Amino acid sequence: MKLKFSHWAKAATLATCASLSYSVFADDKINAAIAKDYNKHLDGLFEYFHKNPELSLQEHKTAKRLAKELKAAGFKVTQGVGGTGLVAIMKNGDGPMVMMRADMDGLPVEEKSGLDYASKATQKDLITGNVVPVMHACGHDMHITSLVGTARQMAAMKDQWSGTLMLIGQPAEERVLGAKAMMEDNLWERFGTPDYAMALHVSSNIEAGKIFVTEDSPFAGADTVDITIHGVGAHGAYPHAGKDPIVLGSQIVLALQTLVSRELPPRDPGVVTIGSFHSGTKHNIISDKATLQLTVRNTSFETRETLLSGIKRIAENLGRAAGLPDDKLPEVVVSEESVPPTINDTKLARRLHTVWTNKMGADALTEHPIKGMGAEDYPFFTTEPYIPSVYFQVGGTPKADFERAKAGGPPVPSHHSPLFKIEPESSVKAGVAATVYALLDLMKK
Repeated sequence: MKLKFSHWAKAATLATCASLSYSVFADDKINAAIAKDYNKHLDGLFEYFHKNPELSLQEHKTAKRLAKELKAAGFKVTQGVGGTGLVAIMKNGDGPMVMMRADMDGLPVEEKSGLDYASKATQKDLITGNVVPVMHACGHDMHITSLVGTARQMAAMKDQWSGTLMLIGQPAEERVLGAKAMMEDNLWERFGTPDYAMALHVSSNIEAGKIFVTEDSPFAGADTVDITIHGVGAHGAYPHAGKDPIVLGSQIVLALQTLVSRELPPRDPGVVTIGSFHSGTKHNIISDKATLQLTVRNTSFETRETLLSGIKRIAENLGRAAGLPDDKLPEVVVSEESVPPTINDTKLARRLHTVWTNKMGADALTEHPIKGMGAEDYPFFTTEPYIPSVYFQVGGTPKADFERAKAGGPPVPSHHSPLFKIEPESSVKAGVAATVYALLDLMKK
């Protein structure tokens, strides 16, 4: 029995070693192919996208070029989905449908990065009607370049996966309109509902080429809330003759601060920020109306409900305390611009973390504290119906820049800054590699 066990153990060990050797070889081959494609094609494509940014809902040239690239890679491309959005499909036998999304729009920012290929583009802003400078100040040029790189690699490796790959070029993320517009254009009914979904975002806060994935919420939900406070106008010298909406508004502002500090569990994050308070026209006139504009942030649906219901409760009941009748109580309106939190599927996040560790090496992943409450409209794709999803981040700032900033040099520019820039080679290659390895695992033959 011992001899027989040793025989099979030896055979199994040799088989395992052979498998590992092939895996390492295959991974090296994929990495080499990505590097070659970057030098030959993606480098120039990134510069094109960076030089030619377009504002939300106006990504016509961007969508046209992206469609051209994806068609050349062998995908069936449909444009004009939800406005300027596009969907690219590659069917490759039986298996799951997996979606990868990249956002396309730029920002009304004048670029001051100093890059040789800095944007000089201008465009008419649909909101203001003014002609404004436009810049990829949030890295969406990296996202769509990585999407093209992923498409080219997956098309070249069709013998290694099976299923349907769906690539989405999404418009208007910066105005949190594009994902909803594509869903309202019957996205899943027209193209099929994915079994899994993914997205990435380049980050100026992470070392270039590093991957970060959380099992929790990488981006917050955001609600835009307007509170209209009705008062009774009067002369400033006769306050007893009116109901002062500025005093009532001030009481509401202060009371809202207790929502996070006293109604949320200490480890559950939430933000209630009053960004605007307007009322009155003159020193000695008590106005008959005041308006508050709020942004409300959360990382779970339970927190969102606590905050929104609390805002309504506080505003209305302070109105009652001020003596207003029920038909004159403050009005609380939640805007359609609201977005739910981006919540990673825990099981899928753990699975992909293991894949990336095995394929890219443990040092390719990093831990990164999420300090802000930035929001995304990506969860409109994955919330109803629920689709297991992972949204990961790719570092975009060279390590040397962090070291210079730490030593007293210039700080690393944030997203949406006119100084924003990323190191494209490391970030694009890492983005393509992470996406390809994830897809190969999810769509195994």
